Amino acid sequence: MKLEQPNHRAPETAEQMQRVRPVICYPPETLPQPDVGALKHIRKGAKLSNQIKIAPRTAGCIEVPAGAFFRIVSVDGPQVGDLNLWNANDLSEKFYSGKTRALHGTHLSTGDQMWSSFPHMRAMATIVDDTLDWYGFDMYGGSVHDVIGTRCDPYTGRLLSGDDYHYCCHSNLTRALAEHTKLSASEAEAYVHDVLNVFMCTGFTRDTGQYFMKSSPVRPGDYLEFYAEIDLLVGLSACPGGDCSSEHSSDTAKCHPLHIEVWDPGEKARKKHQVPQLNPYSQNHGIG
Repeated sequence: MKLEQPNHRAPETAEQMQRVRPVICYPPETLPQPDVGALKHIRKGAKLSNQIKIAPRTAGCIEVPAGAFFRIVSVDGPQVGDLNLWNANDLSEKFYSGKTRALHGTHLSTGDQMWSSFPHMRAMATIVDDTLDWYGFDMYGGSVHDVIGTRCDPYTGRLLSGDDYHYCCHSNLTRALAEHTKLSASEAEAYVHDVLNVFMCTGFTRDTGQYFMKSSPVRPGDYLEFYAEIDLLVGLSACPGGDCSSEHSSDTAKCHPLHIEVWDPGEKARKKHQVPQLNPYSQNHGIG
């Protein structure tokens, strides 16, 4: 946090410096624009082909082929989920929340894409529907589906409380990935990464810039739906914080399950899908 009482005197031009208008780092107009309308048309012909139920304080994995859709659904009560994405054929290509945040903003919704890690850097999934898009930004600067938080984890928990807690989202995702891929826990953990906080309502305090959470507005039946741009392995943890209205990494918060549904428009439609190419940068880095 910034100091309430700075140690150094401001220059005479301080006010002028603070009034300089900001510049958007990555203008979204230069990004490839997904045709959400066309994707929704394809979605009308899709049929439910697979689904899993994520019990509270656990995680699960499910595969989604390129050109299909997957939906994360709130079923019994307010619950947030921590989402990881991997290339189903190469776990080293995984969701890059920091770059997605830089390209699309702190909170995602319909039309935004989830980008993969370097050196791949391509769209992994496109958000095609969001029943919480009505929420926007509230009076505190809070909104839903953030890419600013990391994931609750046992290392930070140990640092702050001195206790070991094994059912945080990082550990849940590690167990789920290990079970799905038959990797060891240590091997799987290396692929677990920062998340899209599905349904979570978060922001930064205006006075101190601290990351905050508040009660999620999600209701049973709400969903966030994606189009798989590449073959995906989807991992989701039903956060032990429930709706994150008071705490996370908790055995006392009221928690509910989440569902992941896979909707397949059919092999013919999927074959028409053009998988995004890997980033064409040479990886020379100015060497040689």
